[in-house]
Amino acid sequence: MLTDGVVRLRPHRRDDVDDIVEQARDPNSQRWTTVPRDYTSADAVRFVDRLTDQWRSATGTRAWAIDCLGDGSGRGDDGARFAGTIELRHGGPADTASLGFGLHPRARGSGAMSRAVRLVAAHAFANALWGRPLTRLHWRAVVGNWPSRRVAWATGFTMHGTIPGSHVDPADPDGPALDTWNASLARDDPMQPHAPWLEAPVLEGDGIRLRPWRLTDVAFIEERADPAHWMPARSVLHRATFAQWLQARRELMAAGASVEWCVADRANDNALGSVVVFSRSGPMTDAAELGYQLLPSARGRGAARTAARLAIGHALSPVADGGLGLRRLVAETAADNQASSRVLTANGFLAYGREHAVDALPDGHYADAVHWELLPHGRDQGPRPPERARTGGAARHTIGS
Repeated sequence: MLTDGVVRLRPHRRDDVDDIVEQARDPNSQRWTTVPRDYTSADAVRFVDRLTDQWRSATGTRAWAIDCLGDGSGRGDDGARFAGTIELRHGGPADTASLGFGLHPRARGSGAMSRAVRLVAAHAFANALWGRPLTRLHWRAVVGNWPSRRVAWATGFTMHGTIPGSHVDPADPDGPALDTWNASLARDDPMQPHAPWLEAPVLEGDGIRLRPWRLTDVAFIEERADPAHWMPARSVLHRATFAQWLQARRELMAAGASVEWCVADRANDNALGSVVVFSRSGPMTDAAELGYQLLPSARGRGAARTAARLAIGHALSPVADGGLGLRRLVAETAADNQASSRVLTANGFLAYGREHAVDALPDGHYADAVHWELLPHGRDQGPRPPERARTGGAARHTIGS
């Protein structure tokens, strides 16, 4: 029995069966786990009995039922109610294990699972569950399972990357395998986030709205004929790659390295393009880079200037006021991208350097790039570090004014 006063971890009981069935039949449980599609009470009874038996095995799974305490809606004298299951699976070496968990729908969003993970991790790091205390916990989830990733983030797990084709698709077991996120927690790691999980707040001004991207925005994306050296190919909005593009941006925001907005028309909320504040080298600290792109039909109306201005305001506003609290912004443009240069100039950026012959052109020649910077008014700019140390490589941002 483990508790922090808000959640309690205990053995599973037969009277959990009805709640286990409800959880297993929930659409999100079916989407992200391999629970049987037609889960029954008999399945739940076998599940409870199996987890009980596993505690008697030297290498068995160690599983707890999660109770949320004191909400007055449960079946006990203390107001506890079943909220889900958390388990550790033997990892081969006696000092490692993999972590699995799932919550009943009524407990989601309450922070109960983060509390449960901390309780189980602390117990496993201090006690010999399979012969000696654990030194590392491993977590993985199907790419797109954001609630599970949020728990891993909140409890200090370090993301190690995505493994392609590494998990059976619960909706199509005979189909292509799904990609998984993978992370781990070491015994001495703080069980708190390493970096903020950033979100794109809604910002509005002069007929423009900055808001989070939605998958349905793919309908507004237009093909473009911009010069290839104006922007990295992987960053350009295309219908065919939009889902992957958006997934990558959401992962960067979850790592504290980016805030990406959809630039939308305030009148009808239609997508016009994108604006981003980002870091190339991990979580944003005191400086970041500005990028932007507009779809062809959105250019020529000042949308890029307004979108950049709104993003800059959020980036430089203090954290206490809801901003990113950055000290400095930089940007890069292709030297011949005059529209992008006008956007930066209009928003107070100053060009501080020119990088020669950096972008390959189709005819075999190379184009120059311009480096820009912006500091809040009145702040001393101080000495400039080497360009490459700041920017980490050239990236161009194409835009219409």
